[in-house]
Amino acid sequence: MAVLKAFKGLRPPMEIVKQLASRPYDVLNSDEARVEADGNKYSLLHIIKPEIDLPENTDHYCQEVYNKAKSNFEIFKNNGWLVPDEESSLYIYAQTMFGKTQYGIVGCASVEDYLNNVIKKHELTRPDKEEDRMKHVRITNANMEPVFFSYPTVAEIDQVVADFVKNNAPVYDFTGEDEVGHHFWVINDKKLVNRIETLFAAIPYTYVADGHHRTAAAALVGKEKKLQNPNHTGTEDYNFFLAVHFPDNQLTIIDYNRVVKDLNGLSETDFLEKLGKSFTIEDKGTSPIYKPESLHHFSMYLGGRWYSLTAHQDTYNDNNPIGVLDVTILTNQVLEPILGIDDLRRSTRIDFVGGIRGLGELKKRVDSGEMKVAFALYPVSMSQLINIADSGLIMPPKTTWFEPKLRSGLVVHELD
Repeated sequence: MAVLKAFKGLRPPMEIVKQLASRPYDVLNSDEARVEADGNKYSLLHIIKPEIDLPENTDHYCQEVYNKAKSNFEIFKNNGWLVPDEESSLYIYAQTMFGKTQYGIVGCASVEDYLNNVIKKHELTRPDKEEDRMKHVRITNANMEPVFFSYPTVAEIDQVVADFVKNNAPVYDFTGEDEVGHHFWVINDKKLVNRIETLFAAIPYTYVADGHHRTAAAALVGKEKKLQNPNHTGTEDYNFFLAVHFPDNQLTIIDYNRVVKDLNGLSETDFLEKLGKSFTIEDKGTSPIYKPESLHHFSMYLGGRWYSLTAHQDTYNDNNPIGVLDVTILTNQVLEPILGIDDLRRSTRIDFVGGIRGLGELKKRVDSGEMKVAFALYPVSMSQLINIADSGLIMPPKTTWFEPKLRSGLVVHELD
């Protein structure tokens, strides 16, 4: 059963929270982070992407970068920009986007739950990216950023959250430059904290929605600390890591699309002819965008025109958690056999575009000549994600895109 644990978080004063809270480390590159943090000494980017405070040619994975993360973290604490709560607490973190609000409970997940697969995953992780985040956790001795979890909806938990939000003002309430609203409450009433922890203990599994590398890094560092401590009891803070838990019925996965640099030596006519063996193709003309309407239906932009692609029934298996996915159909019917892209993780001929950018971004990248063809996919559902995780299977690369992204820095979890 799932563990949710209250903790004494480090939090910014209300006056600087909007300036301190940042996008996650992995949704922007170093150049973008330099621009975003320019002139803002409070930005958490100084800790989670500390290379922005070093010369631009600095190797992002050298020890100097991790040392800078540690020294910047100490500065934030010494300056009172991150202040410890006096009592162990749980927190509610709500986000509003496009008029919809989702409510998550912030607390610590268990390292043992991750190792024992009570926390279920749906993506592979890369050892080099794991090690990068592990070094960051080791040297700061903290989970600077939360991971994004989901759990099967529990009506009683929903009611507890709704009642608390109704009867208490948020301690933070601001709208980011991306027009996403961020709302944050502190729950430090011991009876209510115990009630929520007890309700979570009846949940059989939780699911990593976003942040597989950060989750793995946090759990593996916790395991390291356990092995290094001869007096280990299991109650130490390093046995837990920072996560925001959202009920599955509040989350929306948006499309994650593909653009390809060339047609693998084929003419557009030959390419369309090969596609016709697996798809029913309709020319939709030169409209600004054409969006997929349902599962197994794709839109494609090629040569200044949009096309509808409807997968033939023999190209997918609705009874197989992986075989039913549109990313699987596209890979098995187009990317590998026609375009010759055999390794989605390493090929330099393909790129992935989150649906938050809109289908206009696909059109733009093809029209510019940077890419030759674009494919828009119908989004994966939460039920598909959970089905795959429950089956012990792994989704193909770049399948899910969650929005809105969590802001980092609203609360930090120290490991000692």
